[in-house]
Amino acid sequence: MRRSGVLLPLSAQMGEFGIGDMGQNSRFFLDFIKQMGFSIWQVLPVTAIGNGNSPYSGFSAFAGNPLLIDLYSLEGLLSFEEIASAKIDSPYKVDYIKSKENKTRLLKLAFSRCNEEYKERINAFVLENSIWVRDYALYSAIKEDIGNEWYEWDNPIKLRDFKTIEHLKILLNEAIQYFYFEQYVFFSQWLNLKKYANSIGIKILGDMPIYISYDSVDLWVNNKDFLLDENLKPKFKSGVPPDYFSTEGQFWGNPLYDYKKMESNAFKWLVSRIQHNLSLYDILRIDHFRGLYEYWSVPSNATSAKEGKWEKGPGHALWDNFNTDSLKDRIVAEDLGIIDEKVSQFRKELGFPGMRVVQFGFDGDKNNLHLPHNYESDTYAYTSTHDNPPTLAWLYSLSAEERSRVLDYFGFFETDWGSGGRQARSTKQIARVLLSSTAENVIIPLQDLCSYGADTRINIPGEPLGNWEYRCTLSSYEDIDVGFFAHLNNIYGRV
Repeated sequence: MRRSGVLLPLSAQMGEFGIGDMGQNSRFFLDFIKQMGFSIWQVLPVTAIGNGNSPYSGFSAFAGNPLLIDLYSLEGLLSFEEIASAKIDSPYKVDYIKSKENKTRLLKLAFSRCNEEYKERINAFVLENSIWVRDYALYSAIKEDIGNEWYEWDNPIKLRDFKTIEHLKILLNEAIQYFYFEQYVFFSQWLNLKKYANSIGIKILGDMPIYISYDSVDLWVNNKDFLLDENLKPKFKSGVPPDYFSTEGQFWGNPLYDYKKMESNAFKWLVSRIQHNLSLYDILRIDHFRGLYEYWSVPSNATSAKEGKWEKGPGHALWDNFNTDSLKDRIVAEDLGIIDEKVSQFRKELGFPGMRVVQFGFDGDKNNLHLPHNYESDTYAYTSTHDNPPTLAWLYSLSAEERSRVLDYFGFFETDWGSGGRQARSTKQIARVLLSSTAENVIIPLQDLCSYGADTRINIPGEPLGNWEYRCTLSSYEDIDVGFFAHLNNIYGRV
């Protein structure tokens, strides 16, 4: 099946509260891309965010991000005037500080007004999600009460002494009940939004980071599944060697899994995490998929990612816990960076499609897998991703000689290559080539539909600040040539 889709984080939707949410603006977006023939909406992780506001470093691998909750859906618990008090004049960038302050205030007010019927629905949700939500709520309540990271808590709490934990459950019960409510609201809204997307023929492509944060409820509860020392500090940390993202490599710093120990219980936690994500999304992109075959292990005391080495991952042993035939249309393997033949073969044996990003194709090698003429059909092809500059910004960043070579490849010979918005020419031609390619799935970020520049980039890998802030506005939709993309999706069989 030939399909195409649009990449836009939920946080980047337009709206009145300083951050995108699961309300009417997201439904407007879905209707808008539907009329152009797109049938996939790719989002970034919707889990609770962490350091640097990154959705890839959250403090829970399961819990939803409460900042994405639509306040208007709580009108039964909040008055219109109370909801209006949370409005923020921040249309172009996410305002994480103010939106968190306002939404927390109103969510707690809404929680205080829950009747018994509402509480019964929450209790049913907790029972259904007991594998993670009880630990999440307790962890969040402790953090709210005493602050700090879990590894800085007093030993009885840090080490989860049974009597201490039971005492805290009683002491912090009100806060725990609030976090149950928060997650119930989030997942109710998310599943309703997904149901709407599916009803108009759009699949949601989600994202699962391979690693979790050290400061996370998952590690606090499941520390035996990680390579930690006797003081619960990481022995080794995650990263990647030098590649086309970074000449120095990347030292991500996440704790690494103890795959041997995990295998002894059939990878129970990791399997439940994948299953949870599959319940959230129609299609799941697993970030840094190669780490499940072999991973880059960097000693904790290293000063550079270059000091790491490759170690064996779980390989097929993890996927033996799934019916992989049923997942071939539901898992996307992010196989960017340094990928050797063994990793490619592993992906193909599982039957999962990989990713290609056209910006990585122009190193002079005509056999480069990121060049559209080399695409295999089981491919998700991208004009750019959240980790790349928008396509127009990429063209501007090239030397005149490089740009001429790129535009020649795409059959663009006009002088006006640098225009943006509806009048854009070069970026439309690049989109045309990808949509006409043999790749069964093509994903175009909203910024590339708009032909926007560097100021709309979502993330710069390795930069800790200033990321994840881009938001679209109503004028963004006006900058898209709807008829052009509808025509391309139609003539190239992607409708």
